[in-house]
Amino acid sequence: QVQLVESGGGLVQAGGSLRLSCAASGRSFSSYYMGWFRQTPGKDREFVGNIRWSDSGTYYADSVKGRFTISRDNAKNTVYVQMNNLKPEDTAVYYCAAKGSGFRGATYYTESWKYDYWGQGTQVTVSS
Repeated sequence: QVQLVESGGGLVQAGGSLRLSCAASGRSFSSYYMGWFRQTPGKDREFVGNIRWSDSGTYYADSVKGRFTISRDNAKNTVYVQMNNLKPEDTAVYYCAAKGSGFRGATYYTESWKYDYWGQGTQVTVSS
């Protein structure tokens, strides 16, 4: 049983930083893609970025490129997203997701329906 548990959300002022964590358990993730998505009320879940567990290759949405960095720690089975220069429009619930046996390129795994497992989400609020 795959479990994903996010943590690290909170309230931050515009221009500040937060680091979200996603602790993964239940199996080996060596062939997985791990994605980060975010969602605001009344809107679809939006792709933020992903990381290929095997080689740490990453891909980002244009809206966060240059500000967010996704990484993973093999020893802790944890994926992170470091979010810098946060803007009020980054306010959302952030979700971690896992796609098993992801053998396509990173740009393929940008839609929420392509992911198999999801965490419970963590709220990020950026004040202006």
